[in-house]
Amino acid sequence: MSIPHKPFVFFLLLSLLLLLHLFFSSTPSSPRTTAVATSTAAIRMRPGFRSYDDYIKQQLNKTLDPRLRRLWATRDWDRKVRVFARFFADLAAEGLVSNASAALCIGARMGQEVAALRGIGVVGAVGMDLAPAPPLVVAGDFHAQPFPDDSFDFEFSNVFDHALYPERFAAEVERTLRPGGVAMLHVAVHRRGDKYSANDLLGGVDGLLGLFKRSDLVRVRKVDGFGLDTEVVLRKKNSHK
Repeated sequence: MSIPHKPFVFFLLLSLLLLLHLFFSSTPSSPRTTAVATSTAAIRMRPGFRSYDDYIKQQLNKTLDPRLRRLWATRDWDRKVRVFARFFADLAAEGLVSNASAALCIGARMGQEVAALRGIGVVGAVGMDLAPAPPLVVAGDFHAQPFPDDSFDFEFSNVFDHALYPERFAAEVERTLRPGGVAMLHVAVHRRGDKYSANDLLGGVDGLLGLFKRSDLVRVRKVDGFGLDTEVVLRKKNSHK
């Protein structure tokens, strides 16, 4: 009785194998896998995020920690504002930022960077973070900035290591920068960041530079920026290039 069913079972198994082959060969890679496999080969992504919501919750655990927010707003405030002001004053001396610049600080937490820019005369400075801190910092995700194209002359960030999708981070900076606008990033190279980091530049800055497809490198230099050791300055290409 089982013999007549053998061809049926054989073709059923063959059909299932064919369907599985078509499924796996046609399913696109996740954005994260694609990002790592293409231009971010020198950027090592951290495992362990089950979903984007899981990633956001982990980032907010740090940003909304009451103890840390008190620290950032009190004891850390003046010290960080002074150090950021020195970095920004160097850029102003080079003509890369001016009092007339519309400036964005990405991942600004309580807004020390914004206060530093305003303190040297860049009054059109604003910060962006997952959790807002009025009046200096508005709510926003650096993977999808809540600003129109060509909004800013200058953008600063020291949270690139927190980007789950580094290509999106870079693309959003370039989208919201005006042609000729300047981006300054503080990063740590050749070592791991803190437990909240989503990526590490263990291969140096080449992986980072490769993400900025519409910008030219201005300079790279060593700095002492609150645990970050390298400053990268880029200028967005003019639209006619």
